[in-house]
Amino acid sequence: MDFIENRKYQNEDFTKIRLPKAEYENCLFTTCDFSGGFLDNTHFLDSRFEDCNLSNANLKHTLFKETTFMRCKMLGLRFEDCNDFLMSFRFKECALNHSSFLGLNLKLTPFENCKLLQSDFSEANLKAAAFTGSDLQNAVFYNCNLEETDFRMALNYRINPEINRMRKAKFSRAGIEGLLVKYDLTIE
Repeated sequence: MDFIENRKYQNEDFTKIRLPKAEYENCLFTTCDFSGGFLDNTHFLDSRFEDCNLSNANLKHTLFKETTFMRCKMLGLRFEDCNDFLMSFRFKECALNHSSFLGLNLKLTPFENCKLLQSDFSEANLKAAAFTGSDLQNAVFYNCNLEETDFRMALNYRINPEINRMRKAKFSRAGIEGLLVKYDLTIE
């Protein structure tokens, strides 16, 4: 596998011609389009994606280590297809609607001001993750580790405490009804 370091990619269209399979370290991708394209078997280490479209990209065996995504469109991604060895992300102001994080270790992962509508976190380890300012409308949390996870500034979440580990998870008083929805209570 080729090794590419400290390279900047700007306004590139990788929808028809794929990004070469390689190990990319400390690279910056700005306003690039990967939508529906192939990122499979590629490694990204300490790299950054800004204002990119990765929607419906193939992530089979892709490695993301210390990778930051800012203002990216990332609809319908299947992160569970990635290589999970040392996987670590940071998401800021991204649209991650309909994405799946099934069974992943996302411990300490920050999701800042993201849209995660109908995303699936089933069986994920989200211990001490943070959803600051993120919209979790219809996101699925089933059999998750949500211990110490910060939901205080999150929006529209619905979480069943009976089917998730939630010890020391953080919630605001205003958002507490997201934990009680299953009981069909009227809260005023």
